[in-house]
Amino acid sequence: MTQESGTTKMQPLASGKEAAGSILQHVYLALQDKGYDPIAQLTGFIMTGEPTYITSHNNARSLICRLQRDEILEELVRFYVQQHFGG
Repeated sequence: MTQESGTTKMQPLASGKEAAGSILQHVYLALQDKGYDPIAQLTGFIMTGEPTYITSHNNARSLICRLQRDEILEELVRFYVQQHFGG
C-alpha cells in the first residue's frame, strides 16, 4: 500500500488471480453440496477470517485458507466490475 494525498492506495496482487477464482468456485460448490448458503458462509469467512465458516467437505476449508482475505475480496471486486462495467 502507498499513501497519496491522504488516500491509501492498494497495489494489485501480483499473481494468483486464477487460483483465487478457482478456489472460490471449489469452495462455493462444496458449501452448496453440504446444503449451506455459500454466499452467507463466504461472507462470514471474509468478514471474520474464521475458517469454521467453510466446510471441510472436498478439502474446501484447507483450500480457502491458502488465500489471504484481501486476495478473495480483490477477486470478487474484479469479477463484479468486469461483469457490470466491462472493466
